[in-house]
Amino acid sequence: MTNPAPARPVYLPDFMPADWREAIAPFVDRDVVAALSAFVVAEYRATTVYPSKTDLFAAYRLCPLASTRVLVLGQDPYIKPGQAHGLSFSVPDGIPVPPSLRNVFQEMRDDLGVAPPPSGNLTAWARQGVLLLNAVLTVRAGEPNSHKGRGWENVTDATIRALDARSEPVVFVLWGAAAKAKAPLVTNRHHTVIRAGHPSPMNPVGFLGSRPFSRINAALVAAGTPPVRWSPAMPRQ
Repeated sequence: MTNPAPARPVYLPDFMPADWREAIAPFVDRDVVAALSAFVVAEYRATTVYPSKTDLFAAYRLCPLASTRVLVLGQDPYIKPGQAHGLSFSVPDGIPVPPSLRNVFQEMRDDLGVAPPPSGNLTAWARQGVLLLNAVLTVRAGEPNSHKGRGWENVTDATIRALDARSEPVVFVLWGAAAKAKAPLVTNRHHTVIRAGHPSPMNPVGFLGSRPFSRINAALVAAGTPPVRWSPAMPRQ
């Protein structure tokens, strides 16, 4: 009787949509991502990790590569039950809007003069080509930044590089010091980089008044693509 072959190690990009997996492949370090994959699998087995495994690559699934026109970069997922669902800043329907997202909605109202969406679920943005990506895609429950520095940054930096390599213009939206540190990854001049402070209430200056939504839409229109309909109150284009 022969022993069964050992199970093939999990490699997280294998679970990404094929278009994104192929696009980031030239930019990832397979050894780093292999170690990340082993770590994340062990974490899901040992403790509570957000988001759920089914939502791990929701940002990529909801926003195909060919449709991506805007990247909004967050830090890591929300740490409380029911909040994280794989999109930066977003929460599912029925979940109270977190403080940072409340500031995002306040700025949207002040910038565009429209009512915020009825919930904190930003899926409608993703379906219009807004990639809502966190720099780190997993976190332990109740422990912010607990998966920082474990290798996710290699994957998400590769995502930025893959978008930078595209001939179609992309608007990169970088809120806060950690996100703004990614600006050097955007090297092609036909892209637009919009920087501002983080929308967290702990950041007293730098976000409110930055008018990111009108600036994003102006860049999109200048590139010959339709603006994003940020709120249901906005007219359809």
